[in-house]
Amino acid sequence: MAEKEPSQRQLRVGQEIKKILAGEIEKGLVRNLEGIDALVTIMEVRISPDLKYANVYFITSQKDRDEEVRTGLQLAANHFRKIIGMKMELRYVPELNFRIDESFEQVDKMEKLFRDPRVAQDLKKD
Repeated sequence: MAEKEPSQRQLRVGQEIKKILAGEIEKGLVRNLEGIDALVTIMEVRISPDLKYANVYFITSQKDRDEEVRTGLQLAANHFRKIIGMKMELRYVPELNFRIDESFEQVDKMEKLFRDPRVAQDLKKD
């Protein structure tokens, strides 16, 4: 079964949560990330249709620290929910689930495949 496209409300709420989370991380207000020398970028926030759950996708500047950063962010989820609740008017503040964004790795893998001489040879055939 194919996933439905997110509604405009889901997209707006996701964007606003993304801004709030990015601001908190940028200001260094997340104690669980102290001592981790990796730049964290929030890539996307996907909200469930009922607006009660949110998957937060992020990348880091150091791949070997991904899991450590994910753990730190997940431990700070209640702090983030409190901030979101103060800054947004929502009936329910969504439960946050942090995930490592692997889409760039998949794109990179596909680009390497397309650059492979054997694949390029097949693509040139008529």
